[in-house]
Amino acid sequence: MKKLKTWDIFALGFMTFALFLGAGNIIFPPMVGLAAGENLLGASIGFLLTGVGLPLLGVVALARVGGGLDTLTSPIGRIAGLVLAVAIYLTIGPLFATPRTATVSFEMGLAPFVGNTPAMLLAFTIAYFVAVALLSLFPGKLMDNVGKIITPVLILALAVLGGSAVLAPVDGYSLSTEAYATQAAAFSEGFLQGYQTMDALASLIFGIVIVNAIKAAGVSDSKLHTRYCIYAGIIAATCLGLVYVSLMYLGATNSQLAANASTGVQILTAFVQQTFGPAGLWLLATVIMLACLTTGVGLITACSSFFSELTGISYRTMVIGLSVFSAAVANQGLAQLIAVAVPVLVGLYPVAIALIALSLLHRWNQPARVYIPVMSTSLVFGLFDAAKAAKLDFLVPAWLDMLPGAALGMGWVTPVVCVLVIAGLLDFAIGNKQSAANATRA
Repeated sequence: MKKLKTWDIFALGFMTFALFLGAGNIIFPPMVGLAAGENLLGASIGFLLTGVGLPLLGVVALARVGGGLDTLTSPIGRIAGLVLAVAIYLTIGPLFATPRTATVSFEMGLAPFVGNTPAMLLAFTIAYFVAVALLSLFPGKLMDNVGKIITPVLILALAVLGGSAVLAPVDGYSLSTEAYATQAAAFSEGFLQGYQTMDALASLIFGIVIVNAIKAAGVSDSKLHTRYCIYAGIIAATCLGLVYVSLMYLGATNSQLAANASTGVQILTAFVQQTFGPAGLWLLATVIMLACLTTGVGLITACSSFFSELTGISYRTMVIGLSVFSAAVANQGLAQLIAVAVPVLVGLYPVAIALIALSLLHRWNQPARVYIPVMSTSLVFGLFDAAKAAKLDFLVPAWLDMLPGAALGMGWVTPVVCVLVIAGLLDFAIGNKQSAANATRA
């Protein structure tokens, strides 16, 4: 029975880290830090919960069932599970997240040198997705190509950037904005901003990529698959946490450099130019290009595997098709992608969180009795929050604003927890009654 060596386990963890560390992971933490300022602690804790904690739990949940989202969603029925899976794969794949890896790479990595024009964006996205497709065509080599070659270079560049942010801050803490006025408000806002990384959703599709990488290394024992997935998740979560904390600290202590910044791109660019001079742009370009490339490869690989199995179209054809489609969407620009993605993410995240929590909480007597009402509730309230995020307030009942946490975008939590408690108790009671009846008949 083959086992992974220690270096192979770290390579798997580095690969997992690189899959998660993409566009949103770079551009959103500095903005959170800039807005949080002196209330950085609360914002950081909230952001880390959704940006690191949820992805780690997602990897663990999928590792327990063998890495397949279809198995994780089986208690809600095949059709409902398929609809949810397609929604997640499309959101985290060709409609939003995958194109965003290209637009962020361009705006932060290349545009400072060649200019931000539609023609240059088109040329870059073509070259970018050619590289993504070539790496994705050989999924069995991901641990070697990404984990052992690309990620160590990325980690070195991140260490230089993050280390300089922590050891040589430009200013003291900035003043908190209204949304981050208190530590409690900063926590809630940081929690919601963590959605933008899309990592909790990504964890639900990267599980199969990680398992397949382990299988490609020759490991056949399913128990070892689970163990190595958890190891990889812990390594990735540790690395992500360090990156987020350093980038949020960078944003919180550089308000004078980027006082009017509207994106994390502007904050990072101002910092590296101030700290490293012209060479700083090359450092930033290296970090962004490698981070986004590895995530793009992971997303194309996962989505191609899923849709290939779903449609019967060959994996290689799907890789090429999704790469071409993602390139076309990327040319809509970064600002447009972020604006459209926010309502979708706000709607999907409560469902994803509920799914991960249900899979980890308990081995239910009859899972469908708990999964269906809880996830239905999370979907309904997620759709209301999505409507609010899309400025369609007329679709949202007024009484929802009275729920605890509604003003902070977390009004769905109380109803979902209440339904979970009621459904769990009913499942427990019915299960015990059935057990007693079986024992009497015996």
